[in-house]
Amino acid sequence: MDTALREFVRAPLPPEQGGKVVSAVGYRTSGERPGLHRGLPSPYLTLIFSLDGPVVSGRTAEQATGPDAVRTDIVVGGLHQSPAYVVQPEHQAGIQLAVHPLAARSLLGLPAAELTGVLVTDGTDVLGRIAADVRERLCAADGWDERFACLNAYLAGRAADAGRLGPVRPEVAEAWAWLARHRGAGTLRGLAAHVALSERRLSALFRAETGVTPKQAARLMRFQHAKARMVRAVVAGAPADLARVAADCGYYDHSHLVRDFRQYTGASPSAWLAEECRNIQAGGHRDGQD
Repeated sequence: MDTALREFVRAPLPPEQGGKVVSAVGYRTSGERPGLHRGLPSPYLTLIFSLDGPVVSGRTAEQATGPDAVRTDIVVGGLHQSPAYVVQPEHQAGIQLAVHPLAARSLLGLPAAELTGVLVTDGTDVLGRIAADVRERLCAADGWDERFACLNAYLAGRAADAGRLGPVRPEVAEAWAWLARHRGAGTLRGLAAHVALSERRLSALFRAETGVTPKQAARLMRFQHAKARMVRAVVAGAPADLARVAADCGYYDHSHLVRDFRQYTGASPSAWLAEECRNIQAGGHRDGQD
């Protein structure tokens, strides 16, 4: 019998966030069988405030379970192209946010590109020691509503204090919006023409801001939408029609969807769904994307 308890609570996002935070989910689980969870690539940055011991992770399963594992109470993660392996303890709690990469300047105080190449950064190295104080207040808060209010106030304060780095270049902002509208479909040539830049210039500016090329961002967006479609099928108790998902999400064919799944999850679509089925059914794969 499965006696594990899984609680996932989506935070209400105030209008002033303006798309900076795409989703915020509070989670608490207990009675889990210790194991490894795959933190998947997405078009968003990750910010986690753990409320129950450090988050332990690595680039490989071996690193995550070995002496070189990364351990931090506040996680900041940039855009990445392969899964992160996260130790799933018997009990855990925290708040996980999906942050728009173009909001990194205002919320994190640096361009998203500065997080490239490092799987996980200690949040206090990015946000300062005040983030540790915020985490303590979150731990002491009485319930999710109070925690979310505390976190929203902190983020609003950071956004109000933004401006030291200047705004994101409008061509990059519009390029990201164009990719999002097309859900990762379209060509680099069409995107470059839309923002009136050469393909080379656009790619250089885009990568300098986000840490990935437009093509890499487009693949992440397509994968995110495909994964969301598959998750909805599981929640509805229906099988995932991979050929239809591939066609509807802009993949050339089914094999290209499987290729991306193997890169981004380290498993086939069916294997990943089987592995994550319990978390999906409990509501643990809601990211605000669809």
